[in-house]
Amino acid sequence: MSEIPTIKPRRKGRSGMQEMLIPSQQMVAEQIRSAPEGDLTEIGVLRRRLAAQYGADACCPVTVQRHLRAIAELSYAALEEGEPVSTVTPYWRMVDPASLLAKRLAGGPTFIRERLAVEGWEGGVIVAGITDARKKSA
Repeated sequence: MSEIPTIKPRRKGRSGMQEMLIPSQQMVAEQIRSAPEGDLTEIGVLRRRLAAQYGADACCPVTVQRHLRAIAELSYAALEEGEPVSTVTPYWRMVDPASLLAKRLAGGPTFIRERLAVEGWEGGVIVAGITDARKKSA
């Protein structure tokens, strides 16, 4: 990747410090695109993966959520214009359709649930960022 990550020190607790990654929208989109089809990954897992990838202790949750909303708007608009699903960033793989965040994203919970169902997710429980084994058999 040609991008240089922004990592800022921040206070953690009374006497500690941690390195906080401030990811770009491109970094978040690349991490979303690496999510396996049919699995629902928690956004917290995405942040931990980004932090680990760039050698930080944490990843800014506010920035990631802001980028996720922008990515969702771009992807949803592209799908509405007839773009194939394979060409958009599959943001629905990062959002539990029952969450409050799903209500704030383009397409809303219904669209997210539909896209996940097409990929084989049947509403399984999210455990450690990975759904349980209730995916449809191939």
